Amino acid sequence: MTPSTAERPQMPIEDFEELASVAPEGVRLEFIDGRVRTKDPLSVEDFEELARRAPETVRLEYSNGKLEVKAMPDGNHCEIFMWLLRQCMQQRPELNLVPERGVKTEAYRKGRAITDGFLTPRGHLRGHGNWSPADGALMAVEITSHDRDTNQRDRIDKPVGYGAVDIPVYLLIDRDNNTVVVYSDPKDGRYQQSPSYPWGATVELPPPVSITLDTEELKDYAD
Repeated sequence: MTPSTAERPQMPIEDFEELASVAPEGVRLEFIDGRVRTKDPLSVEDFEELARRAPETVRLEYSNGKLEVKAMPDGNHCEIFMWLLRQCMQQRPELNLVPERGVKTEAYRKGRAITDGFLTPRGHLRGHGNWSPADGALMAVEITSHDRDTNQRDRIDKPVGYGAVDIPVYLLIDRDNNTVVVYSDPKDGRYQQSPSYPWGATVELPPPVSITLDTEELKDYAD
């Protein structure tokens, strides 16, 4: 396990200063206790413009009407994504597992999330802008990062946001608990099922994904 992340800031102060310098008129940012916040209520339109202008090292999300910063992936995070990509390609070659895709989430599509993986039919993203609607997607994937906001973001906000737009499956690969959680069967904006499996188990992803994951390799990335 990595050292405690309780004191880690969301981003280096240099990245915050660059982000603040390109913020749209009327969007005032502040850096408090290592976190980026807006001084005033932020509309989804202003968020999208801020995210478009953000430096490449900054990944922004919009959750419950608030600005959030998503941690950059480390090496183990990337290896886990590639492990999942290989299994998806082998079993469902007609699908694409797209990395770091912006998706419209939450009720009335007012949220904006950057998925670690977004499973869709080939060609599904043709003509989409920076933020795709969830319609027609099969699965959203998140791989937890070792930052202090991962619990709220990946274990609480993301199941609500993805369930609200009826993404059939939300796969959470939890590096803190060494588990795989499969959220499925969205109904009335909530996932009805969320079984958890230890790394090493065989995990059946339900339809429409219909992929069997051998998670033994995940043990190589325990940290």
